[in-house]
Amino acid sequence: MTPQEYVEEVLSLVERIPAGKVMTYGAVADALADVSGRNSARQVGNIMARHGGGVPWHRVVNSAGRMPPGHEQEARQRLLSEGVPLKGERVDVSRALWGP
Repeated sequence: MTPQEYVEEVLSLVERIPAGKVMTYGAVADALADVSGRNSARQVGNIMARHGGGVPWHRVVNSAGRMPPGHEQEARQRLLSEGVPLKGERVDVSRALWGP
């Protein structure tokens, strides 16, 4: 899989995350590891930062439930409007996690 194909696969997977659910960067990487030969949460984060504006980027959080850096307020508003459970300033990942 080429780097561009991997970008497309990441974005395609993020598009499938249903409203009210989230995935972590690591979960996205894990879900695509077998088909891509890659497994890097950091790489998924970089893809989301560079190319994620057209997909529901707010549904991808880190493993501790922190929202995308620099976009926390907007992400929080979007997630709350979708009914995503929060614990303080973070997503309750144990309750909101989705997998393909």
